[in-house]
Amino acid sequence: MRPLRYSINVTLDGCCDHREGMVDAEMHQYSERGVEQADALILGRITYQLMEDGWRDPSPDMPDWMASFAPIITETPKYVVSSTLESVDWNAELVRGDLETAVRELKEEPGNGLATGGVTLPTALAELGLIDEYDVIVHPRIAGHGPYLFGGLSRVVDLRLVDRTEFTSGAVVLKYVPR
Repeated sequence: MRPLRYSINVTLDGCCDHREGMVDAEMHQYSERGVEQADALILGRITYQLMEDGWRDPSPDMPDWMASFAPIITETPKYVVSSTLESVDWNAELVRGDLETAVRELKEEPGNGLATGGVTLPTALAELGLIDEYDVIVHPRIAGHGPYLFGGLSRVVDLRLVDRTEFTSGAVVLKYVPR
């Protein structure tokens, strides 16, 4: 069974707004390796559209340490959970119907694992107990606004810290698995 890994950048106050992160080459390379290790990505509509907008046709002004991610994410298969999108491309396929059934079927396929990101879809996946690893990158910043990590989760999910990585920027990766 393939594990489902969730990775997210948050500020110290739990803000998950992608514009609030303090991304540098070291942190970007860490995240890039996470996508490279995944057989496929499971994304919600908003995250898919943000990733497509930023990486399908990257800016020529983008630093090399960021631009190297574009071919990686383009080549990685993507499953997009959406009831509003009519179609997707960019090596993607729509997932419709029962979320739990669809994700369990993807997890049952052989391979190294699946990756997800974003806010809304991972909250639903956590609710269903489908996330096998939580990779939370905490940035040394207080944003003072949301969206917030797991806002609206209706149940407690107990986790166990299994790894920790510090970056020179002061950001810390906290890796958890469910207890």
